[in-house]
Amino acid sequence: MAKRLLDKKGALYTEINVDTKAGMREEMIRKTKRRTVPQIYIGDYHVGGFDELYALEQQNNLDTLLQKD
Repeated sequence: MAKRLLDKKGALYTEINVDTKAGMREEMIRKTKRRTVPQIYIGDYHVGGFDELYALEQQNNLDTLLQKD
């Protein structure tokens, strides 16, 4: 769902599958303090998961954040 929303916005993104390389999931957990995927960053800003991304969209703040990146 996150990719669909970002695609709809025309945003460029890099998807990192944390299960494809040893240690990637642990690195994500250490960095975000969360265990669930996706964990979304826009630039250096940690958005969180899809729920937080969607909340930004509902608050009309996502476009502004995407323009800064």
